[in-house]
Amino acid sequence: NVDSDTILAADVVTKLAAKMRDPDIGAAMGQLVASNRNDTWLTSLIDMEYWLACNEERAAQARFGAVMCCCGPCAMYRRSALALLLDQYETQFFRGKPSDFGEDRHLTILMLKAGFRTEYVPDAIAATVVPDTLGPYLRQQLRWARSTFRDTFLALRLLPELDGYLTLDVVGQNLGPLLLALSALAALAELAVGGSVPWWTGLTIAVMTMVRCSVAALRA
Repeated sequence: NVDSDTILAADVVTKLAAKMRDPDIGAAMGQLVASNRNDTWLTSLIDMEYWLACNEERAAQARFGAVMCCCGPCAMYRRSALALLLDQYETQFFRGKPSDFGEDRHLTILMLKAGFRTEYVPDAIAATVVPDTLGPYLRQQLRWARSTFRDTFLALRLLPELDGYLTLDVVGQNLGPLLLALSALAALAELAVGGSVPWWTGLTIAVMTMVRCSVAALRA
């Protein structure tokens, strides 16, 4: 599976196919980089975000054979496994309504529920075009967030069968943004009501962000 705006390195198919020799693996994804990373400040940040998503999140999940989303721009699926899941994949519903977004995460969860492993191959590099302005980026992120929350419900019954780390990871993915938003709202309320600036909370969040992004900037 390759997006139309993605360019694969010459050896990507070979490296993904080598990983798929294990019959227990239903899907594998490569590492994503931003092909237009040098265009704007936003594309540079997204390139760092992709590095974190691939080489922290997916790499950690792959230690347990359960990458929770084999990303659409560069993924390989076992044909026999896909044939078993095709009816479920083609008829995505959420709360009784058809759902046509986040198909990569949805298919990955279906693979895991069927008992297959999903993997990450860091040296299979795919360069994809990323949004260079905030409007398209925010729309993309909203679509991805909807997919993450929706498929978390699909994965809840699956989590007890997987390593405890993956439960922590999935819960953190869903609660983290909500807790960050709650922290920001609480800080604004404190400022409005008490007139004091919660500088310690802001400093803690800023330091954590800087440490994480510095690692990504250095490695990416």
